Amino acid sequence: MSLRINDIAPDFTADTTAGQIGFHEWIGDGWAVLFSHPKNFTPVCTTELGAMAGIEGEFRKRGVKIIGISVDPVDSHTKWKADIRTATGFDVEYPLIGDKDLKVAKLYDMLPAAAGDSSEGRTPADNATVRSVFVIGPDKKIKLILTYPMTTGRNFSEILRAIDSIQLTSKHQVATPANWQQGDDVIITAAVSNEDAITRFGSFDTVLPYLRKTRQPAA
Repeated sequence: MSLRINDIAPDFTADTTAGQIGFHEWIGDGWAVLFSHPKNFTPVCTTELGAMAGIEGEFRKRGVKIIGISVDPVDSHTKWKADIRTATGFDVEYPLIGDKDLKVAKLYDMLPAAAGDSSEGRTPADNATVRSVFVIGPDKKIKLILTYPMTTGRNFSEILRAIDSIQLTSKHQVATPANWQQGDDVIITAAVSNEDAITRFGSFDTVLPYLRKTRQPAA
């Protein structure tokens, strides 16, 4: 079955560059980003892993752990780290999952069951669908899924923006409009009456009968 938003993120045990982990246990009571790669020593992914390392502190501020996965063994990940530093100037300190038997890629519906059970001999094109980002909440449910083609590097600033929205809207009965950034006005959800909106938010602007905007609530 395909994974969808609000599904429980499948749990697994795997070897990583930080040792063996149980995924749900590793997440703990916080948030997590799992982002996948089709193969080590590929150009776009090399830049992505470095970019993620460069802004890891921004994720940490939001209580979000980062973990990468590539369809290659852990010892290959360790060697790849040197190239990532050369290319980007950043050291990858977050864990990288080794998925040489393709179990996690299949578990997260990034490869079909018929893909086999070994990464050996597979090309990046064989694993082209292993290019997804999963944002997972403290309840272990999937909050966001983004999948990119191999030739398009991921925009991690957008992922941070989406996390800001998801975390804000999980605490308040609001939604965020197109291109929202921290500090912008937000949308009051339909579940909140006008009277309740005044109590909750102080004031609001009715743009349309079904579109009410107000100042962003404090976190």
